[in-house]
Amino acid sequence: MHTSDYARLRLAARAKALASRWLQIPLALVVLSACIALPKFGGPARTAYVYPPARTVEHVDDYHGTAVKDPYRWLEDLDGAETQGWVAAQNALTAGELAKVSARPLVQAKLTQLWNFERYSLPDKHRGRYFFSKNDGLQNQAVLYWSEGLAGEPKLLLNPNELSGDGTVALSGQAVSEDGEYLAYGLSESGSDWQTWRVREVKTGKDLPDTLRWVKFSGATWTRDGKGFFYGRYAEPAAGDTYEQVNYNQKLYYHKLGTEQSADVLVYERPDHKEWGYNADVTEDGRFLVIHISEGTDRRNRVYYRDVKNKKQKNPKFVELLDGFDASYELVGNDGEIFWFHTDLDAPRGRLIAIDTRRPERQYWRDVIPQSKDTLLGVRTVGDRFVASYLQDAHARVSVHTLDGKLEREVELPGLGSVAGFEGRRDQSETFYRFTSFTDPGSIYRYDVKTGQVELHRATKLAFDASQYETKQVFYVSKDGTRVPMFITHRKGLVLDGSHPTYLYGYGGFNASMTPAFSVPNIVWLEMGGVYAQANLRGGGEYGEAWHQAGMKLKKQNVFDDFIAAGEWLVSNKYTSRDKLSIGGRSNGGLLVGAAITQRPDLFGAALAGVGVMDMLRFEKFTIGWAWASDYGTVADAEQFKALYAYSPYHNVKPGTKYPATLIFAADHDDRVVPSHSYKFGAAMQAAQAGPEPILMRIDTKAGHGAGKPVSKTIEEWADLWSFLVLELDMQLPPSFAPPAPAQSAAVN
Repeated sequence: MHTSDYARLRLAARAKALASRWLQIPLALVVLSACIALPKFGGPARTAYVYPPARTVEHVDDYHGTAVKDPYRWLEDLDGAETQGWVAAQNALTAGELAKVSARPLVQAKLTQLWNFERYSLPDKHRGRYFFSKNDGLQNQAVLYWSEGLAGEPKLLLNPNELSGDGTVALSGQAVSEDGEYLAYGLSESGSDWQTWRVREVKTGKDLPDTLRWVKFSGATWTRDGKGFFYGRYAEPAAGDTYEQVNYNQKLYYHKLGTEQSADVLVYERPDHKEWGYNADVTEDGRFLVIHISEGTDRRNRVYYRDVKNKKQKNPKFVELLDGFDASYELVGNDGEIFWFHTDLDAPRGRLIAIDTRRPERQYWRDVIPQSKDTLLGVRTVGDRFVASYLQDAHARVSVHTLDGKLEREVELPGLGSVAGFEGRRDQSETFYRFTSFTDPGSIYRYDVKTGQVELHRATKLAFDASQYETKQVFYVSKDGTRVPMFITHRKGLVLDGSHPTYLYGYGGFNASMTPAFSVPNIVWLEMGGVYAQANLRGGGEYGEAWHQAGMKLKKQNVFDDFIAAGEWLVSNKYTSRDKLSIGGRSNGGLLVGAAITQRPDLFGAALAGVGVMDMLRFEKFTIGWAWASDYGTVADAEQFKALYAYSPYHNVKPGTKYPATLIFAADHDDRVVPSHSYKFGAAMQAAQAGPEPILMRIDTKAGHGAGKPVSKTIEEWADLWSFLVLELDMQLPPSFAPPAPAQSAAVN
């Protein structure tokens, strides 16, 4: 997710001022340490910090009669010289501290070593041609290939690494035409959500003149004849447009190959509902255009359709099939006029239903796969069967059903993990999937849904001995008595004596399920001697919509209580101690970390707060922030304001408090969660800190919210994050941690 022309212009001054990763500034602007020795929690004495000065302003907002101070409002001026100078000073301070970590070169070397392995995407079949991406190991961006037949010689289709010298141009969207002749692809720059879409001819590898701009939060959906595709876009921003103005009023268009964007056909818009966004789908038989209409991040949606093969009407109107905005509906497929939907209507854990569009009234709806005790994540139609993916206590289960819903078989999986894939066509029984776990990056398997036959397609080789580690699932009790699951991964034979550095990760929002997933940084953490814990907090989707709703809006505090209870459980069960317990999260997870350390600063030894939503009273004011009100609520509502104000990290920083060592990291090009959230929170934390622990900030340049970040920048970031924990948790790396002498590395471009 990277930047468009408009966003690039808007951020040009900031990018220029912060041209290097750690911008050097005059020594007078930053004092790395003073001469006063202060005790460190459970560790040696350390020097106090003198942070870059951040002035305060007398700014007060009134919310329903409550006066709320905002002393660092000026840090919302992201392009201002004062803000840029302050950010540069923060980066210099952090760079100086991390330079003291003698183990940092080892950490970065280990990250580089373990990241250097071949990894492939799942194959995507179109008329006998297979499309897949591959990263040789240390390439900043994966490269797209295609082949004639599954065993055919791979042919280069698109290499994003050739589009920028530093890897900050990313392939952020792709769609292959039904006949395999054309690739529509979206590019993003420097971490922005804005995309520019192009079209490439597969055989020749040459781009057509077609260029589509001002695309955001949209893919491309081809018509079955391959003559064009549907996509969503915004109006070209006018001079002076503000953040919120450029993220409203998305419109759905049809682009015909070989034409200018100005000639694109407007398919659907609703100026009376500026918050509506659109995703298009074309049924496999090519007969129906179906649009899913959403409002922000709300799970509930509308579904409209029209018969594109109806020759009786020149411009047939959309049939408003599901217009109640009462549940989530995902089109799975169709059998003529019968549509199959995965929905949580009257089924918080999900079910599959059939709707006959000739008799769309609810009394005629039919259950195909009823709700079960496990959470139904999704359903795919392959080989005239349904493949249903479930979560069973936050880990994967997959089953195959006939088209009348009868269970045919369970897909055998090797253990606690996650499954991705099972895409395909109704008229073909071939599909592919990948099973992963915390310690296994996963191999790719070819599966025949008619016979149940499994074949290994691609094995993944990694310089890591997973047999030395184990994952267990535990359940703990939160503040209100709710039973919450948590995965714990560590080296076998771990002695529970409270001595182990532990990293507790969580998210807890937007119906996102935190399932077992492979991560090179987490593997390095295990190799460093750490324990990795992942809690399945309320607000996520692990147990369906009820679990999600138990952690949103007025109930958001449940999420923080679940996370705090997880930390208390790890300490009381002697996996770790307060001095050795660290926490981390990104985005909504960054909010989680901010709330946890402001509510229970005594519980944690260190915290990593990434690209977090820290000002809960103003998140709606910037970019796409208004869309998050479905989960967070809005300050426009008096009761929701009280709830937001009660936990907003920025507003709950208390002067004179001993906070744990905290590294706040963000990105200067983040146009989703704008970095002013982190700036204001960091300034408040530094001013309030009464203890000896550092409150540091790391602001990346030419980077955004996270997706599409080059491998090289990702390795640098994690080397800094883990090195911060080495320093603050007084970690001693095991002798076996040092990587071997590097062999010839994989190509970078």
